[in-house]
Amino acid sequence: MISAATAEAVARRSYGKLVALLSARTRDVAAAEDALADAFAAALAAWPAQGVPANPEAWLLTAARHRLIDAVRTRQTHAAASDTLQLLGEWAQAATDVAGQRHEIPDRRLALMFACAHPAIDAALRAPLMLQTLLGLDAAAIGSAFLVAPATMGQRLVRAKARIRQAGIPFAVPALADLPPRLGAVLDAIYACYAEGWTDPAGTDPQRRNLADEALWLGGLVASLLPDEPEALGLLSLMLHSHARRAARRDAAGHYVPLAAQHTALWDARMLREAERLLHRAGALALAPGANKARVGRDPWVAHPRVGRYQLEAAIQSAHGVRRFTGVADWPAIVALYDALARLTDSPVVALNRAVALAETAGPAAALAALDALGADARLADYQPAWAARADLLQRLGRGTEATAAYDRAIGLEVDPVVRAFLQQRRAGVAGQPAAPHIGLPPTAQPGGGA
Repeated sequence: MISAATAEAVARRSYGKLVALLSARTRDVAAAEDALADAFAAALAAWPAQGVPANPEAWLLTAARHRLIDAVRTRQTHAAASDTLQLLGEWAQAATDVAGQRHEIPDRRLALMFACAHPAIDAALRAPLMLQTLLGLDAAAIGSAFLVAPATMGQRLVRAKARIRQAGIPFAVPALADLPPRLGAVLDAIYACYAEGWTDPAGTDPQRRNLADEALWLGGLVASLLPDEPEALGLLSLMLHSHARRAARRDAAGHYVPLAAQHTALWDARMLREAERLLHRAGALALAPGANKARVGRDPWVAHPRVGRYQLEAAIQSAHGVRRFTGVADWPAIVALYDALARLTDSPVVALNRAVALAETAGPAAALAALDALGADARLADYQPAWAARADLLQRLGRGTEATAAYDRAIGLEVDPVVRAFLQQRRAGVAGQPAAPHIGLPPTAQPGGGA
């Protein structure tokens, strides 16, 4: 007999894939979510006693499908009921009950991510819709990723699903030629998924445990599907650069280790080589024919319409990676790359990351002045990295009282107990002004953000 916790973990891993299949047929995302929630409840009641079935996804899909049919039958007077029942009847042929694997579920889910980027759906809600309905993130996580209050994000998503249903927006697989115009929102969703998983390096949170790996898989699939799209390659390079350092983010005792203090020997060299290969390939595609290939990669002064956000962010991570060979990151290149990224975006997170990097080239006073210039941006009011960065800069300037207050705010906003302990340790050291490495900022899923 298995535990309820084990049954729940198995069920949750299938959430996004199954919503994708269910909503593809009904075009009603909210109804698919409700049916799947009922199927989960049935699984959590049955599996601990009966055991996890050989094909749990097929079990959940069948249960959810039955609940959708029951729901439609209870509203027979609705004009669309017969049409919905007809769509539901097609499942027997379309899915082969998943067990036959006639359609690879992850491919179908990626196809529906592109469907969520339909031009009729509000551009600002395309990536959040993918994150909730296909990747299983809740409104709080999505709101945090896009610097929007969870309640506000939840309301926007409810309205978006209602519009999809009312307008009859088809969840059809776009033709290959139609994918590039929809690519940006799909990449934003994949990176948001990765960033959410990135916040759980120890893999102890069951809701986040597989998100980073899932994002890498989806990113690799997009890159293979669109091998000549520089931004798809740039995103995969960015995620691989970050993922290669995963083992170095905690020490042997489980303590948080900021990027500047990580042992580069713990970085995954093979993954970093692949990240660099992808970055150079993206640069070669993005730049005009005849461009100096030696400059492809981290050169922030290249102005070209195909050099986009993810290529620049991957190049920033590459500039951090040179510390493996020189002992120090290429801070002038990092600042210049953030300058280029700022020209592409209107993101306060980019400006925040630039200020942190500026401390390494122009000193903490210049960095704090740049950070102060962002003080009026309400999107950073409750953004923990902004307060942690401020505390660090104030500490380096010897302004202990202000640093302590900023650390207090950052500690109050941090949810990861390991990072909170690190910030508490830094706060305790304010009086002694220790020469510790500056804190590192995490990657952000906010569109136009930095990493």
